[in-house]
Amino acid sequence: MPERSRGRGQRPAYQTGIAKERMEILLRLAKKESHRNPERSRRYVQLARKIGMRYNVRLPAEWKRKFCKSCGTLLKPGVTCTRRKEEGATIIKCEKCNRIYRYPSQRKAG
Repeated sequence: MPERSRGRGQRPAYQTGIAKERMEILLRLAKKESHRNPERSRRYVQLARKIGMRYNVRLPAEWKRKFCKSCGTLLKPGVTCTRRKEEGATIIKCEKCNRIYRYPSQRKAG
């Protein structure tokens, strides 16, 4: 069976698969190292994001809100970030760089 043609500038599927695996590994290591060595954890997040940009691979959905997009710190409420609930939104503030993220709250059906 012939290989599908890919668009200009796109990587082969096997390369993007490897990139996804490496990103997952780096993000798991970042989570493990966050208590012992926060700088190493930040570096792992930075490398995972760089791999994602190079191979045009998105971060896994479960990791999207787990780290600060400006400094790379793993966000853990009460440790590296503060989390507040306001009417209609959740507000997360990174303690390292003071960046603020606002996420809309889910509406309850009924």
